[in-house]
Amino acid sequence: MSSPRVSIKKVLISDACDPSCASLLEKNGIEVQSKYKLPTDALIAELKAGSYDGLVVRSDTKVTKAVIEAGAQYGLKVIGRAGTGVDNIDLDSATNAGILVLNTPGGNSNSACELTCSLILSLARNVPQGCQSLKEGRWDRKLYMGTEIKEKTIGILGLGRIGREVAYRMQAFGMKTVGYDPFINKEAAAKFGVELLTLEQIWPIADYITIHTPLIEQTRNLINDDVFNKCKKGVKIINVARGGIVDEAALLRALNNEKCGGAGLDVLTEEPPKSSELKTLISHPKIIATPHLGASTLEAQVKVAEEVAQQFVALTNPSSNYSLSGLVNKLKNGA
Repeated sequence: MSSPRVSIKKVLISDACDPSCASLLEKNGIEVQSKYKLPTDALIAELKAGSYDGLVVRSDTKVTKAVIEAGAQYGLKVIGRAGTGVDNIDLDSATNAGILVLNTPGGNSNSACELTCSLILSLARNVPQGCQSLKEGRWDRKLYMGTEIKEKTIGILGLGRIGREVAYRMQAFGMKTVGYDPFINKEAAAKFGVELLTLEQIWPIADYITIHTPLIEQTRNLINDDVFNKCKKGVKIINVARGGIVDEAALLRALNNEKCGGAGLDVLTEEPPKSSELKTLISHPKIIATPHLGASTLEAQVKVAEEVAQQFVALTNPSSNYSLSGLVNKLKNGA
């Protein structure tokens, strides 16, 4: 099926993005304006004044219904997310307004995968805790006794690009990889060494559980009190996907009653964390927390910037060498 054709002459980049994005757009005859950290009212005013065909965002800009309706009124046709998650974009409003939404599904996969693997190893060997202890003048060898991951079982929830890359790498460490994904079959999973199971089959056998799904209603609080009751005692949880997939209050309870042996969290329901409950969770000695670093590598920043620009070029010039790899919504007119 051919890509939709959309005339894109002017684009607003509203979040800090690698310069390669603007450079590639301009090389293909598209005018670019970069204006960051605009409050909603200012963003709406800019869309009105600039009559932009396209908007490029990362995670800071919240593309609300009001923003979308105003943008559509003044000619906005495409919103591109330089990254994977589009939960900062009101997708229903964009679809209803006839605006295409794009993401960059491949740009940060390797970076997110490598951070996941780093958290798994750090949980197994207490790396951050041991480092901090030594810096504070202590020599806590016995306190930070770790475990090997060889021959342990890791449950991978979501077997897309990132989940599959995690499977390959952890297999190299000798881990048994099982997984859940409603969109693939057992034969497809077996091709990359993963035994496809149901969630109910994964809970009691997994030593580690890592999450690589979007945050949707079906995945909200997917890891909860009931799940911890079904899991192995001491199971370790890794979440580099989205805050809210792990019930943070349930996680804290599981850590305190030793049902959970530790967690590596790169994403939270509040970013940055503000509530006392969330700060208590982060400060727990068995938590390794990072400030949403999944895509924060030099390589990933370039890849997502280039990928979103390439798709804008593909839309306005279907005969270009670029393809539309991240179309998120389907418009009523068939686009």
